[in-house]
Amino acid sequence: MTDFFTKLIELFNTPEYMDSLLRGFLLTIEISFFAILVGFALGTIIALIETAKPSKWLIIPKWLCHIYTTIIRGTPMALQLFIMFFIIFAIRDFPELITAVLAFGFNSAAYTSEIIRGGILSVDKGQKEAGLALGLKNSTIFRKIIAPQAIKNIIPALGNEIVTVIKETAIVSMVGMYDLNMAAKDIGSGHNLASYIVPMFTAALFYLATIYLITFLVRRLEKRLRKSDNQEYAI
Repeated sequence: MTDFFTKLIELFNTPEYMDSLLRGFLLTIEISFFAILVGFALGTIIALIETAKPSKWLIIPKWLCHIYTTIIRGTPMALQLFIMFFIIFAIRDFPELITAVLAFGFNSAAYTSEIIRGGILSVDKGQKEAGLALGLKNSTIFRKIIAPQAIKNIIPALGNEIVTVIKETAIVSMVGMYDLNMAAKDIGSGHNLASYIVPMFTAALFYLATIYLITFLVRRLEKRLRKSDNQEYAI
């Protein structure tokens, strides 16, 4: 145990090691941030298509969305990452960051779409009927009545999806990207077991601190949005 803490202090006092961890952490945050944006944007579009009123113009889009979510949710993230890197975007000098962002973003979109779809469907149909009875347009009803309630319902699940994306980015080290996980492996390689455990433990602290901050912010947002419901949520 003494040796562990000695090496932990050594790691934090070695600029080279900390630079590697911070560089890897920055890449992890970059991939996660942009993947979440892609996932939310695409997931919202898919959810709106799937919850839209059936029409002949939406038969094919609805079918494509269903196929997309089925394939993405039914295959491992690691397999999707390999396909994106070595098949779809196997182009010389194509930016690895963009490939990783799209891989995780497309994966997240499938889950986010289901979260948003569930939130929209959770709003009582009677509220839409009441809006129509008042002479409101469908777009106005969705924007001012359905969407605000759906957002409050999906915040916790969206928070979980954000956390999942951040943790899943650790597999980019499998395709050679220098993320936080790869940085920890690089620092620990070639040393004894204690030296290898220390950087991995430090990387875990980075992940834990990031996820705790996101969880805290999500709960604050959830509490703020639910003030109108007169419900108290402990932080």
